[in-house]
Amino acid sequence: MQTDAVHQSQFVLLNDSTTPVLSRLSYHADEPFAVTVAFRTERGRWVEWTFARDLLVDGLVEPAGLGDVRIRPDLVQDEELIILEIESPDGYASFELERADIERFLAASYELVPLGAEVDYFDVDTLIDEITNV
Repeated sequence: MQTDAVHQSQFVLLNDSTTPVLSRLSYHADEPFAVTVAFRTERGRWVEWTFARDLLVDGLVEPAGLGDVRIRPDLVQDEELIILEIESPDGYASFELERADIERFLAASYELVPLGAEVDYFDVDTLIDEITNV
């Protein structure tokens, strides 16, 4: 079965809490530069953030991101954890993700669109249509 998307669900820790939060990473070949991370709220609603796949790749080895989304390895407490920080006018959240889960997700995304080949899968005409047909 051929697919154009990768989805991976896992439980992560929010703000040093002991209660895990269900999260979902998604990658779609028709949006080759982006990944989406979603977190399920207490009310069953999903909150999504979309950011560059390169940010996730870079955040595995060093702090990455300057804006609303920042990713870094947790070199102080546990090298097997990746810290994802999200900030908005509504608040701030810090999530702990397992490095192995992120690496497995990225490997699956590379099978769909190899790293560095995103431009070959990007449909600029579709993007222009979306922007101009608001």
